[in-house]
Amino acid sequence: MRPRVAIIYNQPQPDRYEAIGEKEAVLGVLGEVDAVHRALSESGYTVTRVPLVPPLERVREQLGRLDTDVVFNLFEGFDGDPQTEAHVAGMLSEMGLRHTGCGADAIASALDKAKARSLLAAAGVESPRHQLLNGEGISSFALSFPCIVKPNAEDASHGITEESVVNDLTSLERQAARVCDRYGGRALVEEYIDGREFNATVLGNTRLEVLPVSEIAYSLPLGMPRILTYSAKWEPESTYYRCSEVVCPAELATEERERVGSVVATAFSALACAGYARVDLRMDAGGHFKVIEVNPNPDISPDAGAARQARAAGMTYRELIERIVILALDGAER
Repeated sequence: MRPRVAIIYNQPQPDRYEAIGEKEAVLGVLGEVDAVHRALSESGYTVTRVPLVPPLERVREQLGRLDTDVVFNLFEGFDGDPQTEAHVAGMLSEMGLRHTGCGADAIASALDKAKARSLLAAAGVESPRHQLLNGEGISSFALSFPCIVKPNAEDASHGITEESVVNDLTSLERQAARVCDRYGGRALVEEYIDGREFNATVLGNTRLEVLPVSEIAYSLPLGMPRILTYSAKWEPESTYYRCSEVVCPAELATEERERVGSVVATAFSALACAGYARVDLRMDAGGHFKVIEVNPNPDISPDAGAARQARAAGMTYRELIERIVILALDGAER
């Protein structure tokens, strides 16, 4: 008999992001839930859906009532409070509930982009030079332009726009202040690498499989920085969306593909990821691959990068979703 699966996810309440025009990413989880539910049901699993609602005390009560063999964790954090994603993963572990994907430590480390870069550096994984700013001044700024300014604790490309790439101190100060004000924290500033951009999904716990690498092939008008903005992911009518094509498998020499695989697997382990995660990279002018993001429990909708890479590896969508469940249940591998 197939195990019972409970899908947990955040019931979207996009008021905060709607005010800054970024509600699409918040609502996107519902399509992902539908797809995962359908894939599991078609594979013969008994599936229940559990939308989580704040506060965290109520979440603990909801989890305590679960009668299931495994939790399929699609919870992405409550709107405006991304740290709750790690809190809920921690609750699952504390309550002895087997669950898909990464644990609390990996999620928390990846969400704090500056901390993630420290962990990567300790493992010998290169990232762009970076610095944290609090929006109140840039007197200690020590990087070289151009730079890219990001929220230090957001995902789904929240806060990434055409204005994120800056070329002087005035633009840097303005963008850092905007990011700190809108996202309630510090701004991560990185030296911008205007090279080829790749990402790859890793499956596994201790025995890791790197799926075929994707490349973001930009065909943007002159003057628009080649970055994966919020609009490139979520706004089909935008120039960024139309001019940011995904190529999978990426056109890489065998040696380059092997190097990407090694970097991605090392980054996965450095942040203590489990189950599945996606790693984003840029190639610099010297041909070095530098990690720009580690994404625990990334989007696994049928049209998302992980599913695309799974198809390139010969896996159907149903097989990918079942593989994620099996990894959660495989206590020996964990």
